[in-house]
Amino acid sequence: MTDTFARLARPGARRARVTLAGTAVALLVAAAGCTSGSDPTPASPPIAVAVTGSLCDQLPAGDEPGNPNSLVGQPADQALQWIPVLTTFEAAVRATGLASELTGSPGVTILAPTDDAFTAKFSRTNLDELLLQDTDKLRELLRDHVVTGPMPVAELVDAGSATTLAGTRLTVTGQDQGARIADRADTVCADYQAANARIHVINQVLGSLPTTAGTEDDHDHTIH
Repeated sequence: MTDTFARLARPGARRARVTLAGTAVALLVAAAGCTSGSDPTPASPPIAVAVTGSLCDQLPAGDEPGNPNSLVGQPADQALQWIPVLTTFEAAVRATGLASELTGSPGVTILAPTDDAFTAKFSRTNLDELLLQDTDKLRELLRDHVVTGPMPVAELVDAGSATTLAGTRLTVTGQDQGARIADRADTVCADYQAANARIHVINQVLGSLPTTAGTEDDHDHTIH
């Protein structure tokens, strides 16, 4: 059922395997299908955007909806909707009302974990609780994935560190053509450009919340 919701809610999902972690994510993704932002078609001639990372070849490209060029100029919260491996992160942004912090001046860098990263971090029940009840806790977690100022991945690496909106200082080192963040997460498709934002897809969830994936409720929780 969750895969069906993902295909309906994300036009670019045919090229990427999307895993939804729980009931709350499925419901939020389904709602996004009804209230999604405008078609990401730039009004001006397209800008050539080069994204880098091991996951990029599985994501929309060329003339497909959600390709990197088409997201230039989109508000960050809307651009997230078109990157098919970020359904959980984007649902969390809407659940917590974080969009206002992603779209204001002077802009931001978003370190967005993939759906698989959330699945590896949280049990289904735990993630549902965060999305539906513990939204203050979830908002603080998301703020640990946002840095002030739209920074290309090369600029992050040159800086050597970055401080998140939650006040956490992250070390940043070079990793192939991307970056390793806090010695635990790697960029897997870096340098998406949105309005006043850079979006770097990463493969691990940052922050201090405990890992609950693999607990018994992961096996017993069934979506009807």
